[in-house]
Amino acid sequence: MRRFHRTAHLAQRSYLFGTNDADTSTTRLIATAAAATGFTKGEPGRPLPGWYRPGGDNADVLAQLRDQLAAAYPAAGPALWAVRLWTNLLWQPAYLAVIAVHLHGAVPDLGGLSQARSGIYIDRYRLAPEPMWSGPVDAMISRAAHQLLGMTQSMFEDVNHHEKLRLLPAQRLLAERMLGLMLWLGQRQRHLTPEQIEHYAEQWITALGLSGQGSLERVEAQGKSLLIVKRKGCCLDYLIDPTRLCANCPKQDDHVRINRQTANALAEIG
Repeated sequence: MRRFHRTAHLAQRSYLFGTNDADTSTTRLIATAAAATGFTKGEPGRPLPGWYRPGGDNADVLAQLRDQLAAAYPAAGPALWAVRLWTNLLWQPAYLAVIAVHLHGAVPDLGGLSQARSGIYIDRYRLAPEPMWSGPVDAMISRAAHQLLGMTQSMFEDVNHHEKLRLLPAQRLLAERMLGLMLWLGQRQRHLTPEQIEHYAEQWITALGLSGQGSLERVEAQGKSLLIVKRKGCCLDYLIDPTRLCANCPKQDDHVRINRQTANALAEIG
């Protein structure tokens, strides 16, 4: 940050089998992400016209997204629109970085990631096939986080060309996303202990320069040691519906927040 069409293309080339190692690795990463989440939608390739690409000319796609958000949530105002621009741009790169390191076992060139808008959401991506880097998990976290940090710096500047977003709230929302992904990883890899998840979370947060902007919190319930996210930033969703706060919203009293999050964590593990 300040420190901080598709059918035609598929008809031209089959992505079921890569033509070289970079193609194969990229296809496998995209398939791994789709299988692990059930909702990510990606394909190998370069950006298509009108897609968002960090460092590219993104004025039109972000103006369209901002206008769609303003039309959908007129009463929420520019503060909410700015946050939604930011979180829309963040979520796919963050998921892909974590999946690449912890599930795929190799880090791609995230600079080759482009994203598409659909209404008020960004929910598809393309990843240019490039050689990937593999090594110890700690080293892969460092490498992926370095790339992700560069992307978010560019995204932050892009958002501020359309709506004002302060650096500290942006950092806190990024921290929340990464901490939430660590809990998500724990659900996908049940062999990981709370200590291992905390260790990974600390590595990601430190590498992204987000120390102090959120943390994981240990709670005990029903004889189990659980982790929940203690966030510092607010997503401003209450501006849409003031009667509803997220389970981990920092605007709640701590005991209310912890009880809500603990109940959700217990439901996740069945």
